[in-house]
Amino acid sequence: MSETIPIHELAQALFTINRHAKTAPEPKHLYFIKKETINKLIREKRANKVGLHFSDHPKFSNQHSTLLVKVADYYFHIPPSKQDFKELEHLGSLDQNYRNPPTKMSLSKAKSIVYDYINWKPEKKQPIKQQRYTSSYYTPSSLGKMEWPPTKSRRY
Repeated sequence: MSETIPIHELAQALFTINRHAKTAPEPKHLYFIKKETINKLIREKRANKVGLHFSDHPKFSNQHSTLLVKVADYYFHIPPSKQDFKELEHLGSLDQNYRNPPTKMSLSKAKSIVYDYINWKPEKKQPIKQQRYTSSYYTPSSLGKMEWPPTKSRRY
């Protein structure tokens, strides 16, 4: 089934996912599905490793490299493997003048395409039981009680 998805549609879906991941408050899942999709495309020889680039965002002030991959008319970066450093040419810094072709696709459609391609199923989340917050400093109120002051035993 994954081979029936046109490569250009997959590339557009990856572009949309990548664009949203860059501004998402929790981008981990988006980057994960992007990486899984690209790795599968490489294994199927539907995408090509181009070379290594220096990252624009050094980790902990250390320069590191990313793997440049071509999918249809689009280029993406993913973390490289140790083997990539041995086999691929280092292209130096990123070319800031190059841009991927513009694409209009909703994030939900892009995720649907990629999920179908990598055969990913979302985990069923267990409903979270709401626990009542009780502070260790909590003292129950005696407002509304019939007796005042409160006594341990009732005398009638």
